[in-house]
Amino acid sequence: MIEYETFDLGDFPLQHGGTLPGAVLAYRTYGELAPDRSNAIVSPHWFAGTHTANEWLIGPGKALDTDRYFVVVPGLFGNGLSSSPSNTAAPYDRGRFPKVTIHDNVSAQHRLVTERFGIERLVLVAGASMGAGQTYQWAVSHPDMVERIAPIVGSPRTSPHNQVFLEGIRAALTADSAFCDGDYEDQPRTGLRAFSRVYAGWGLSQAFYWERLYEQLGFATLEDFLVGFWEANFGDWDANDLLTMVWTWQHADVGLTPGFDGDTVAALASVKARALVLPSERDLYFPPQDEEWTVRQMSDARLRVIPGLWGHLAGGGADPEAAAFIEASLRELLAER
Repeated sequence: MIEYETFDLGDFPLQHGGTLPGAVLAYRTYGELAPDRSNAIVSPHWFAGTHTANEWLIGPGKALDTDRYFVVVPGLFGNGLSSSPSNTAAPYDRGRFPKVTIHDNVSAQHRLVTERFGIERLVLVAGASMGAGQTYQWAVSHPDMVERIAPIVGSPRTSPHNQVFLEGIRAALTADSAFCDGDYEDQPRTGLRAFSRVYAGWGLSQAFYWERLYEQLGFATLEDFLVGFWEANFGDWDANDLLTMVWTWQHADVGLTPGFDGDTVAALASVKARALVLPSERDLYFPPQDEEWTVRQMSDARLRVIPGLWGHLAGGGADPEAAAFIEASLRELLAER
């Protein structure tokens, strides 16, 4: 059983208009909150994940050391635990679930942190992939609250090339005739398999496949890897939930934060947090060159590239060398005064 708690948001207003009635935010906490509430970290998770996605970094003696820090891992809207198409009542169920943005997610998380726990300052916000997008949004939306950020294999806005990838997996899933415009009775299994196989070509680098590194994960053949890793990863997800998170990712841009009128450069320039930006050397979604640009827009930011052949998945802890690199980087950032 996945243990988590929920925070009731009530009728939650959304950035693009409309309201998500009876909204809930799933979350889990780790460690103890200090009496003065000075040891809090927020660690948003990635696409198609829950709080368990970040647990490789959290615990006694780990980078997010629960002997020292109180770590909050909030759940994305659409992840099946927070408000999602699969758990929301009509008329906002299934394909009628409203469009939610990264800004909406962080607004809900801010309410959780401040209203449930009374936290006024965050030692760190750190997350990977879509978690990195939320990390940037935290620093833009709440510049006086966030002391440090560590966006891992992610970006402050979704690039056109990344949008093309997302359009590809969306099209693969919705092309299944069983999808029925989101009103399916049974999950569109053919579409979910196609979604998984398109994803497989982007999540890891070309060199990962040339070197057959999937064998390190226990898969003897490429087909075994596609079925046993990628199809298994997405096979139990609700299709509408996945599409909600795809839309959120596809439309991410901190420049759309109220007050910036779409100006991503101005939004990044407003960040007061010390930033350690951690792209992956072979990432096909968020290449280091893109994040070099991002770092130049912030006043106190530096870039550190995760080495290796694991591409985007270098940010998830599966590669021991990349995991050690990320952990060491987070420890260094937290030690800085």
